[in-house]
Amino acid sequence: MISQTTLLVVALAPLLGSILAGLFGRQLGRAGSHTVTIAGVALSCGLSMQVLWQMLHGAPTFNQNLYTVFDIAGYSAHVGFLVDHLTAMMMVVVTFVSLLVHIYTIGYMAEDEGYTRFFSYISLFTFSMLMLVMSNNFMQLFFGWEAVGLVSYLLIGFWFTRPSAIFANYKAFLVNRVGDFGFILGIAGALYWGGSLDYAQVFAQGPVLAQAHVEVFAGHPWAVPTLICICLFVGAMGKSAQVPLHVWLPDSMEGPTPISALIHAATMVTAGIFMVARMSPLFELSQTALDFVLFIGATTAFFTGLIGMVQNDIKRVVAYSTLSQLGYMTVALGCSAYSVAVYHLMTHAFFKALLFLAAGSVIIGMHHEQDMRKMGGLRKYMPITWITCLVGTLALVGTPFFSGFYSKDSIIDAAKIAAEHGGGVQHYAYWCVLLGVFVTSFYSFRLLYMTFHGQERFRDAHADHHGHAAHDDHGHHGPVEPHESPWVVTLPLILLAIPSVVIGWSTVGPMLFGHFFDGAIVIDAAKHPAVATMAEEFHGPLAMALHGFAGAPFWIALSGFALATYIYLLHPALAPKFRQTFALPVRILEEKYGFDRLWIDGFAGTGARIGRLFWRAGDTAVIDGVLIDGTSRFIGGAAGVLRRLQSGYLYHYAFAMILGLIALLGVVLRWPA
Repeated sequence: MISQTTLLVVALAPLLGSILAGLFGRQLGRAGSHTVTIAGVALSCGLSMQVLWQMLHGAPTFNQNLYTVFDIAGYSAHVGFLVDHLTAMMMVVVTFVSLLVHIYTIGYMAEDEGYTRFFSYISLFTFSMLMLVMSNNFMQLFFGWEAVGLVSYLLIGFWFTRPSAIFANYKAFLVNRVGDFGFILGIAGALYWGGSLDYAQVFAQGPVLAQAHVEVFAGHPWAVPTLICICLFVGAMGKSAQVPLHVWLPDSMEGPTPISALIHAATMVTAGIFMVARMSPLFELSQTALDFVLFIGATTAFFTGLIGMVQNDIKRVVAYSTLSQLGYMTVALGCSAYSVAVYHLMTHAFFKALLFLAAGSVIIGMHHEQDMRKMGGLRKYMPITWITCLVGTLALVGTPFFSGFYSKDSIIDAAKIAAEHGGGVQHYAYWCVLLGVFVTSFYSFRLLYMTFHGQERFRDAHADHHGHAAHDDHGHHGPVEPHESPWVVTLPLILLAIPSVVIGWSTVGPMLFGHFFDGAIVIDAAKHPAVATMAEEFHGPLAMALHGFAGAPFWIALSGFALATYIYLLHPALAPKFRQTFALPVRILEEKYGFDRLWIDGFAGTGARIGRLFWRAGDTAVIDGVLIDGTSRFIGGAAGVLRRLQSGYLYHYAFAMILGLIALLGVVLRWPA
């Protein structure tokens, strides 16, 4: 039996650490601040593992309300926890990655003036994310949803003296508001037609919702589940950075690297994936919504991955990799393979956090240089960072026996089965995820080679600065000689590399083809047979890995590896020639297909132009010019006229009286009897 007290401590321990570091950071000092926050997250992580252990050994699902927020006219909202296998797994992932990021931050932010503030923020984020995944109702889900968005805004703009960071956090906040508008409409629909904010009660209304329709546009009825699910997924498109609401995530790399690993690889951006999996009883009621999810995910998986092939900033390559992998997860959701999506969420959390932290280690070793064109040959200077980055890369590209293989290949298999039983959208999705394997392999090994192998270009870059030291994120200067990062940085890399290798092998059977998610995820196997078909063909992790060597994804990944090796390792002089030969597609990719221009100059720019028009025509011309200034001018003019009538001369007043008398007599004489 899971204790209510245990769950409260899991959620509130990081909050307590955040409050102590945030309000009393000066009194606690640097060591005190990181101690209280790490202790809080470590306690939360340990208890989360205990909860997962209890769930694996037969503990029943915990679903209780702890506090009533309001109860009005039959509608109520609560603070409560729903802890099943899905939640328990997410709790462990969130707290474990967060704990390692906290430890890593000691080394990465050692010289930063906002040290205690940063620890307060990342601990507050951990609390927010836990409230999101542990919620048993839509109101608490929305609270956690908005809280992680707020803390993300604070962390992306952490270095608030840099204009690029401020622009990036505004961009993230505003783009997410677009998604959150749809999300809150979906919650409102669930409340209106489901009659409750509690998950269980809304899910129980599934048969009734399936028969309900509403006319969004006159004469065009929509199935209620379709409307609710699409609105909810629009929220997921913002939070999980799906096209076209993906534009904020690459710019969020302006924040410190630890938050790139915590928020934009392992936890916050996967909130949308978790939410859709949690809402599987609703999504199973609407094939239209699932097709919409599938199309968006497939587009994101392939086309954002292409952008990563031309990036030169080491963190941005990993950022576009995150976008692509989130697209893979969304494709699995669209195929009703929710367990596969969540499974890839888990494996991806480890190896992508590893890659981000490895990138941060490189940045530390290079004295905060992020351009891969100024690196090269770092393998001998940073051996631990190199080997852990290699492990993360092999997991990311889906190398058999590594964790990413089991989850990523399962997504491709699910898309293939869906294509065999579906139509055009399913076929489109299958080819996107299949071709995306080549793209992922190419940009991953390109990063590895440009950073750790080949010529030591950082010496040339140093010479270009005429003997000046490299400039870092914090405004400091230092020598350019690379060095391995301190143990507080390399230890988290090693601890993340271990699950990046073994977690897939050890969990693929029970999590994908066992009963791990029974009760937490609902699938209509008759309509969506992907997971059931894959379960019939599964004969253990060893057989799956060996079979992977003969599968199309492995050979496609191998071709991406071969091309990257040929260009960036064996013949690096070819790289600029290829960019010149393919100048047009490279330019399109560097322009990010024009999405930034669409959002900034299009939507935001048009809104600003409309605002200026109303300001000039309405505010300045009508309100100020006519109503305010015009009124004052009229009153002033009228007062001037009246002032002339009050001359003070007796004959003026006598003349006025005579005129008045004549006018009065004229009226009386003309008035009918």
